[in-house]
Amino acid sequence: MTNLPDRPRTALLVIDMQNAVVEKAVRRDQVVAAIGALVERARAEGVPVVWIQHNDENTKRGSEGWAYVPELVRLEPEALVHKQYGDSFEGTELEDVLAAAGAGRLVVTGASTDACVRATIHGAFTRGYDVTLVGDAHTTTDLSEYGAPPPEQVIAHTNLYWRYESAPGRAAGVVEAAEVSFAG
Repeated sequence: MTNLPDRPRTALLVIDMQNAVVEKAVRRDQVVAAIGALVERARAEGVPVVWIQHNDENTKRGSEGWAYVPELVRLEPEALVHKQYGDSFEGTELEDVLAAAGAGRLVVTGASTDACVRATIHGAFTRGYDVTLVGDAHTTTDLSEYGAPPPEQVIAHTNLYWRYESAPGRAAGVVEAAEVSFAG
């Protein structure tokens, strides 16, 4: 149903599962395990896995905090997209990577729910992609001291509204990791 009819494939996005990003994230270990299982399933089914890695003043390229968590290992030739903005499409080659893979449908996982995950799912949707958010495979840290709701509420709210997102010719939705289907 994507607005990209010449792209029948699905790709799995793993957003910013970096040491500094998820060090204090809620349900960190469960989310890492869910993503790890999805990565293995995607590989077994020949689904492209695209790794997104953020770089800013808190996650300087090459630092320990910038590195992906050790439980999640990217394999060659899986794509790695470096970014500096919340939306993984902005200022990156992500669109080219997905076009080359023939992907018009995205299954999205990662961190942080209230920043890069939200920005990327919206960015993908407005660019014509079908976007499935994996409800138990994204996480965030507690930003309540800055006025944000507690992290579990941020995650629940994101899952709630993305489940009902709609636009002409595109599909949005939320599923649990065990329910993910990589078939178009």
